[in-house]
Amino acid sequence: MKVEQIYTGCLAEAAYYIESDGEAAIIDPLRETQPYIERAEEDGAKIKYVLETHFHADFVSGHLDLAKKTGAKIVYGPTAQPNFEAHIAKDGEILELGKAKIKVLHTPGHTMESSTFLLIDEKGHNHAIFTGDTLFIGDVGRPDLAVKTDLSREDLAVHLYNSLRNKIMLLEDEVIVYPGHGAGSACGKMMSKETTDTLGNQKKYNYALREDMSQEEFVKEVTEGLVEPPQYFPKNAVLNKMGYESLDEILEQGVVALSVEDFEDMANRNNALILDTRSKEGFPKGFIPGSIFIGIDDNFAPWVGALIIDLKQPILFLADEGKEEEVVTRLARVGYDNTMGYLKGGFDAWKKAGRDVDTIEQLSAADFAELYKSDKKISVLDVRRNSEYDSEHIEGIGNFPLDFINKNMAKLDNEKKYFLHCAGGYRSMITASILRARGFDQLVDIQGGFEALSKTDLPRTEYHEPTTML
Repeated sequence: MKVEQIYTGCLAEAAYYIESDGEAAIIDPLRETQPYIERAEEDGAKIKYVLETHFHADFVSGHLDLAKKTGAKIVYGPTAQPNFEAHIAKDGEILELGKAKIKVLHTPGHTMESSTFLLIDEKGHNHAIFTGDTLFIGDVGRPDLAVKTDLSREDLAVHLYNSLRNKIMLLEDEVIVYPGHGAGSACGKMMSKETTDTLGNQKKYNYALREDMSQEEFVKEVTEGLVEPPQYFPKNAVLNKMGYESLDEILEQGVVALSVEDFEDMANRNNALILDTRSKEGFPKGFIPGSIFIGIDDNFAPWVGALIIDLKQPILFLADEGKEEEVVTRLARVGYDNTMGYLKGGFDAWKKAGRDVDTIEQLSAADFAELYKSDKKISVLDVRRNSEYDSEHIEGIGNFPLDFINKNMAKLDNEKKYFLHCAGGYRSMITASILRARGFDQLVDIQGGFEALSKTDLPRTEYHEPTTML
């Protein structure tokens, strides 16, 4: 029997490959199917099941394409009502996989269809649980992401409390926990950077599994401090439930090289968003006016999902050579399927064609520190998340989180000059590109972000009460 975790850092998402005696199961696959197919082929195994722990909100799963290409059966736990053919397993149902078995445990709470898959090895021993978003390492799933339910987050938290105590915590301490996400995912609050552990350790160290924890305490701790989920979450959940276009067709449409003339014409005719996926160092030195920067080399897909409101938005993009298919794939992972092509030759081709070019002014942290000490009235935006800002920030600088820029942009004055910083420079450049595209002409990016600013002699405030400048 083989168990492999296939972890994708950009989404902090874990899919799983299980094989026994020539039969394989894939749990919570990403949208691109070929890696799973190739992995099974290495073992000479047939993919028998595609197991879905729930209707995912933070990414579009590959269940439909994978089942179509391999003949595998899609399996959900009780109460799931997908808009396509799938096996809806009963609570406690046993699925045969070679000489191993997988037992379906209905564990509602994160969502009502959420289920945990218990792997029973060839000797009949409980080996591991694949918990999806029910149980993470150091945390549990948020109870506020279920789609179209009359239940409150407190109601769902009660279900989660009972699922953990009546299904999961009854299992042996040596059972391995394989969660659906690790640190960095917005599906939980305080996930560990570790992506697997024993259940016994989680009973000791996971705050939500305290043996003496009452239901009331659990509900309070799990629901407090929840920030608004990214806007694309419910939209992805609907896609996972209702179905979607094949990734092969999206790649065929999106990985198309366009000349400068065709690129410009398509942008104008389709009111397309121009997405620049180059590095945060390269973008400010020159970019297409009106384009938005979200670099492929960082948390690309989650920021696309947080900031581009319409999943059907026509998108044209710039990418470093060789990254074109990766861009389209990673957009599709979070449901952005209307990619129409990329600029052949990239930004260099745009410049050589004599088209207009824009830039973003930058200032070193040291030079900014000297300026700020001499003039505290300048407007500075710390675009990190509230939690980062509240933990530590430069004294006197207000918080303007990138996460909520679409909601809060109207509070800014486009006649003002704004200095921007994040933690290291990626998010401030995204912010600058969005503001520039919306008519803010006086923008200065502070190079190196808070990491660089913290090395200057500017005073810092720690553990501040939540404060927003605007």
